[in-house]
Amino acid sequence: MKRWISGVFAFLSVWLLAGLQTAAFAGEKLMVYTSMKESLIGELRDAFVKKHPDIAFDYYSAGAGKLMAKVAAERQSGKLTVDVLWHSEVPDFYKLKTEGMWEKYISPESKAVQSTVKDPEGSFTPARLGTLGVAYNTKKVAVPPKSWADMLDPRFKDGFAIANPALSGTAMMSVALITNTFGWDYIEKLKQNGAKIGAGSGQVVDDTASGDFKASLAPDYIAIDKIKKGANMGLAYFKEVLVVPSPIAIFKGTPNLKAAKTFVDFLLSKEGQSIVAKEGTLPVRADVAVDTKYGLMKADEAVSRAMKADYQKVMAEKEAIIQKFTKIMR
Repeated sequence: MKRWISGVFAFLSVWLLAGLQTAAFAGEKLMVYTSMKESLIGELRDAFVKKHPDIAFDYYSAGAGKLMAKVAAERQSGKLTVDVLWHSEVPDFYKLKTEGMWEKYISPESKAVQSTVKDPEGSFTPARLGTLGVAYNTKKVAVPPKSWADMLDPRFKDGFAIANPALSGTAMMSVALITNTFGWDYIEKLKQNGAKIGAGSGQVVDDTASGDFKASLAPDYIAIDKIKKGANMGLAYFKEVLVVPSPIAIFKGTPNLKAAKTFVDFLLSKEGQSIVAKEGTLPVRADVAVDTKYGLMKADEAVSRAMKADYQKVMAEKEAIIQKFTKIMR
């Protein structure tokens, strides 16, 4: 009888321990919504999970517009399935901050962050400094452009494209930065020279590589990836640099707060930022090596040369910016 009771007790102890372990693992989950390309977020996930095997990591990758629509739908349903948001449309982060959606968190790694935008309260932190240059087809453009004024030259007549800012958060921020720096007259002059509005940021670069466009406004990692794969393209950066930070933020009330903070720490760390740099885009840390072969510069130089913008103002004028650009270009 004693042996039977002892056996039952042992069984219950093992069962209870297994249950507790399962519950502990079930609690360590993380869902990230991001506009980063699959190769980048995939490599970050693999490195993060290797370092933190107790956290079940998943992500959803799409353009900023689709991500925000998904978040809005989940908020309306009363159940958010996302823990962390990471994309390149900075005004969205300010807007959600005003709506009280962010968990304030200042990572120990944030002291090394170089960026054109920071939130001192810790609602969000830039985790990538996306730069945009002008990608040009080397078979159609013999001499690379050297300034923004060059894009108004007759040799780019009917051959320069900018992605649709209604589809691309990067394009929207680029238009906001360009117009803040050079005024809307510059966009008008681009149109007079036959500039076109394209589809997504990746598509306009594809169309430049194929020769449908002579040149296009191009995110660094997309253009560099094409060039590395043998496309007849070059990438030009000008004195005034388009720098579009990609903030990361944690949703308030997430049941996976510890995992979310752990991921933010990892992403901002030298290890995480080295993966960002490896993918042909700009890290937020100046102590991370950058391949300058295609024109990329270190984070501190990019910040010093960056076009400036009032992001709070851009937040309020976002739809007006998209509509005005679309009206001019179409």
